[in-house]
Amino acid sequence: MFKLLVLAALSASSWALYPSSSSVVELTPSNFDKLVIKSDEVWIVEFFAPWCGHCQALVPEYTKAAAALKGVVKVGAVNADDHKDLGGRYGVRGFPTIKIFGANKNKPEDFNGARTAQGLVDAALQAAKAKVKASLGGGSSSSEQDADNKDVIELTDSNFDKLVMQSEDMWLVEFFAPWCGHCKNLAPHWAKAATELKGKVKVGALDATVHQVQASKYGVQGYPTIKFFAPGRKSSDSVSDYDGGRTASDIVTWALEKLAENVPAPEVLQIIDQGTFKQACDQKPLCVVAILPHILDCQSECRNDYLKILTELGEKYKKKMWGWIWSEAGSQFDLENALDIGGFGYPAMAVINARKMKYSTLRGAFSRDGINEFLRDLSYGRGNTSPVRGQELPKIVGIEPWDGKDGELPQEEDIDLSDVDLDSKDEL
Repeated sequence: MFKLLVLAALSASSWALYPSSSSVVELTPSNFDKLVIKSDEVWIVEFFAPWCGHCQALVPEYTKAAAALKGVVKVGAVNADDHKDLGGRYGVRGFPTIKIFGANKNKPEDFNGARTAQGLVDAALQAAKAKVKASLGGGSSSSEQDADNKDVIELTDSNFDKLVMQSEDMWLVEFFAPWCGHCKNLAPHWAKAATELKGKVKVGALDATVHQVQASKYGVQGYPTIKFFAPGRKSSDSVSDYDGGRTASDIVTWALEKLAENVPAPEVLQIIDQGTFKQACDQKPLCVVAILPHILDCQSECRNDYLKILTELGEKYKKKMWGWIWSEAGSQFDLENALDIGGFGYPAMAVINARKMKYSTLRGAFSRDGINEFLRDLSYGRGNTSPVRGQELPKIVGIEPWDGKDGELPQEEDIDLSDVDLDSKDEL
C-alpha cells in the first residue's frame, strides 16, 4: 500500500511542472479569465504538457524569469494537456507555447524569442512598457489600433486563396510575426497605406507564425516579408517581392506605379441594377455618373458619341481607379434626385465619393474638354461638393440594358369606324 501511495505521489508530481512555492501561477479554465483577461496586469503565459521534454527543459529558466518579474509582470502556466479547450482557445498546437497578454488581452502576442530567463524577461518588460505608453497617450490604445487597421484585410491559411489568388484585384500582402520589432514599426505605415489605397489596391496581412502553410508556400523566411500579387488572373508567375520603402508614402507610391503598369481602361457600365451601381460607386474612390438623353431624344449615333467621350476620358484617368457608369434620363429618378442632376436638361454628370457621401455636379459643357476640366479640378481637390441626400446611396430600379439600337415610337392602333353610328349623339 505504501508503495502504491509513493508511486501515486510521484505520478501526480510529474504532472505538475511548477510547485506551489514557485512564482509561476497555475492557470486553469476556472481562474484564467478572472486572473488574466479581466486583470490590469501584463501576463506571460506558458501552455505546456507535462510529458513534453522541451517543457521540462524550460522549467528552470521559466521559474527564474517568474521570480525576476515578481511584482512587475505576472507569469503563469496552463497544463494544456489537461485543459485542451483552453489551449484550443488560443490556437495552441505544440508545446511549449508562450503567449504575452499585454494591452489587448483579446489578442495576445506569441513569444518566439530565446527560451531563457533573460529572453522571457525582455519580452515581458517590452509588453509592459508598451501598455504604459498607451495609457499615457504616447501610443495607440488597442481600440485605436483596430480602427487604424480597419482597411488592412486579415488573411489566413483558409481564406488566402479565395480572397487573393481567386480575385482580379492587385494585392500587397505582409507576412509578419507578432513579436517582430520591424513588423511593429511597419504597422502604422501599413495601415495608413491601406486606407490611401482603398478602392485601388487590396492590402492584407498574414500572421506567418500561425498560418504557416501560406508562409511556407511563398518562401517566407524573415519578417516582415511583403509580396506583390499582380492584378488579373493569379498564378505563381503573378507573385513577386515588394522592393520599395517602408513608409506609408513609399508603399502608396510603389503600389500606384505598379498599378499604372497593369491597370486596364475602365468599362463604362450602364446602370441596370443595384449590383452594377454598387460595383462602380461603393468600391471605388470616386464614381463618375453620366445621365444621357432618352433614346428618343438622342438616337444610337448620338448616344454612342457621348459614350465615346466617356470611354476616352476613362482611359485618360484610369490610374485614378474611378468607376464610370451611365443611365438613360428618367430611368433612375431616385439617383437623379439624390444628385440634383435632373432639373436642367440632359446630358448631365455628377461625381460621387461614396465614402464621404458627397457629390459634385458638372456645371460646364458636356463635352470632352468640359468634362476633362471638371474631372481635373476634382482630382486636385478643387470644386464644390454637396452631401448626398439621405446620406446613403440611392435605390436603383432594375431595368433592361440598352440593345444598342435606335428608339422607336409606339405604333398607333388603327380604329375601325365601320360599326360606329356617326349620326348618333351622346347626351352630355
